[in-house]
Amino acid sequence: MPHVLLIEDDDLIRSALTVALERLGHRVVGASSGIEGLTRALQDGVDIIVLDLGLPDLDGMQVLKMLRASLAVPVVIATARDEEAHTVAALNLGADDYVIKPFSAEHLQARMAAVLRRTQPDPVRPPLRVGGLLIDLHAHAASLDARVLELRPKEFALLSYLAERAGRMVSKAELRAEVWQNAFGVTDKTVDVHLSWLRRRLGESAASPRYLHTVRGVGVKLKAPQGQYR
Repeated sequence: MPHVLLIEDDDLIRSALTVALERLGHRVVGASSGIEGLTRALQDGVDIIVLDLGLPDLDGMQVLKMLRASLAVPVVIATARDEEAHTVAALNLGADDYVIKPFSAEHLQARMAAVLRRTQPDPVRPPLRVGGLLIDLHAHAASLDARVLELRPKEFALLSYLAERAGRMVSKAELRAEVWQNAFGVTDKTVDVHLSWLRRRLGESAASPRYLHTVRGVGVKLKAPQGQYR
């Protein structure tokens, strides 16, 4: 669960939200003013900030500007100001979401989770290995027995999708839906052509498969040649 900074001047609301969010598994630090919130944001290494606009020392919009000038931490505005103009202004200043009071801790948690999904980078995934095949999804690179494979984007996408499901038969309908996103004009013949190109890159043929095994009317399966590790 993310570490949350709750900048809220109302002691009752801040205390109730802190308890509720901690019960949901969050670590929560509170601040009752804009200056205290800015200080904690800079010092405490929080993952997300929940910011009220009605603060005793600084207006929340000023705090938002100052946060955006120094930090890339996501900010969710949580306020009783329900005018559209305030929402638009806050989002234009860099807020990641805008929640209007009253709301439940569960609702706030869901909104924070959605913001973090949008703002956090994808986790680095280890390369896929199937026999002598090595596929680096982040570098968009593939090699076979240490030989670099020159793949077109769709060939790489097709190979990656099959490698993630190595050993499982994958239907052409699934490939059309997941690799081609059911694009207009894509047929089983399109899939067959790309599989043929991919076999050539791998130095094999449909008649003498090593990695790509097709069952007519069923689908295709990527698996390591017999005797090779996956």
